[in-house]
Amino acid sequence: MITSDIIKEKAIELGFHKVGIAKAAKTKQEQERLNQWLDQKKHADMEWIENRKSERGNIFNYFSEAKTVISLGMNYYVGKGQSDLTSDFKFSNYAWGDDYHLVIKSKLFSLLEFIKNKKPNVKGLVCVDTAPIMEKVWAQRAGLGWQGKHTNLISTDFGSWLFLGEIIIDFELEPDDPFTKDLCGSCTACIDACPTHALGEYELDSGKCISYLTIEHRGDFIERHDDLDGWIYGCDICQEVCPWNISFSKISEEKYFEPRADIINNTDQNWLEINQEKFSTLFKKSAAKRTKLMGLKRNIKSVNESKK
Repeated sequence: MITSDIIKEKAIELGFHKVGIAKAAKTKQEQERLNQWLDQKKHADMEWIENRKSERGNIFNYFSEAKTVISLGMNYYVGKGQSDLTSDFKFSNYAWGDDYHLVIKSKLFSLLEFIKNKKPNVKGLVCVDTAPIMEKVWAQRAGLGWQGKHTNLISTDFGSWLFLGEIIIDFELEPDDPFTKDLCGSCTACIDACPTHALGEYELDSGKCISYLTIEHRGDFIERHDDLDGWIYGCDICQEVCPWNISFSKISEEKYFEPRADIINNTDQNWLEINQEKFSTLFKKSAAKRTKLMGLKRNIKSVNESKK
């Protein structure tokens, strides 16, 4: 016998901080908004989003036997910010430690194995943000929180410092109530603070976003994108200014998210002198590998030149 409560208890035991359950269903309105966003080219050149839009917009196109989505969140806030870095170069704190994809997937597979031991023959898929599903939509439907104006999921107990993951299974569980309140209210702190004006209310223009530019963008920057506001990897501004993060963030006990010493201790000169050997060593099992050495050196050069 397996129940929602048993699964939630095991998820917390495995180290997840948030867990909720939603009934698998079509997401017609969200699919329409996704298609409109794609039509407006606000995904920039992230073709991988558009290539699997039919699956993102309809979970049954991804897993036809889906009955339930278990949505999980892990707090990754380590209690430090950009002022704790030795260098003036800024580096997004989600990538200070080990690759969250690996950390979360390991825990998700453990949870799925636990479910299968309780209910043999169950079919299930483990998902992180590389899977073609709308994880924030399912997190909201599962009651974890709401999608803020900066487009990140916000929870009332951890703010938006959450990594999300999902398990989709082919049997029904008792669902949680969806999170239906918008607790951003009239606040526009994230929109006002974004230096590149990438944010509208509840919408991101990826081509203007510093995180996109420093991580996903390939090739050189065009002139209007040469000011990265000091960021050489990612950007945390919209989260740093969010009142929910300022007031309700909690320090994670997950050791895998602790910052690597060199990220904290690197000087400007250390970053300027980074080579393939140093890059490979520093970012082994790190999400920051995604930008590749060429991309990181491009970012460092752009930020360094803007300081002159």
